[in-house]
Amino acid sequence: MIDIRHFRYFQAVAEELHFGRAAARLCIAQPALSRQIQQLEEEVGTLLLRRTQRRVELLAAGKVFLERTNLILDEVARAAIDARRTGEGQFGRLSVGFIHSSTYGLLPSIIERFRHLYPDIELELHEMPISEQHVALMRGLIDIGLLRPQPAPAELEIQPVMEDPFLVAVSHTHPLAKRESIHLKELVDELMIMFPKRGSPLFHSRVTAMCERAGFTPRVVQQATQIHTVAGLVGAGLGLAIIPGTARNLHPKGVHFLEILDRPEPVHVALGWLRAKEDMPAVRSFRQVTLLVAQQLHTRLH
Repeated sequence: MIDIRHFRYFQAVAEELHFGRAAARLCIAQPALSRQIQQLEEEVGTLLLRRTQRRVELLAAGKVFLERTNLILDEVARAAIDARRTGEGQFGRLSVGFIHSSTYGLLPSIIERFRHLYPDIELELHEMPISEQHVALMRGLIDIGLLRPQPAPAELEIQPVMEDPFLVAVSHTHPLAKRESIHLKELVDELMIMFPKRGSPLFHSRVTAMCERAGFTPRVVQQATQIHTVAGLVGAGLGLAIIPGTARNLHPKGVHFLEILDRPEPVHVALGWLRAKEDMPAVRSFRQVTLLVAQQLHTRLH
């Protein structure tokens, strides 16, 4: 059976065209090298070299075999390099899930930094809601997800990476647009655009709870699932909204943002992954880049 050793021995002889020099290059005895080449020719089923007392020549079959040998040995070397780099989290493919709101600032910064640091890791990006990411992580359809913390299967690890404080969004034509901050109780008589319970359960429950703590129930005039849709409706003057601060990155037309003096608990952007993939090198690299980018964005905002 032909093995890698035979390819390396034949390559040395074919390049040196001298058994003595080839043996010295390979650090083996010349008789042993001669026997290995004879065994190779027996396995191939034809002579590859013409030997005389003065010289060694490649036969036509030998030239073809040398071309294939070079390709094989190059591929073996690349395989070893790629395997090592994959083990170090520098090569391969990574499937990433993400929520739509992460595209407002965090995700593009992560992708830019990750591609700069790990150009040989191919990113596959899949936009999907939080609950779908949980399912995809469990089934191995994605390797890691950029999402928001909410109850998840025990097999998943959820790591918050960046705070996203709530703000009040009002139209530029609203009387409150002259202010920079507000207490929630001042919104008691305002018409509000609300995240729906079914489509955005996390935002719906948070906003409802903070309003109730302030002593009122939101007067909902319209519902919308996506942050950019809510911001657009606010800009159109349909009502005001309590909205995650990432909406600021959209620079929505006709919208003014106010800080909430009550300091309600912020939502977070988080990473989620299957605990069984904890040590997957590419996952580890993506986590490190995300934490770095999130820290830099936080510092820039504060």
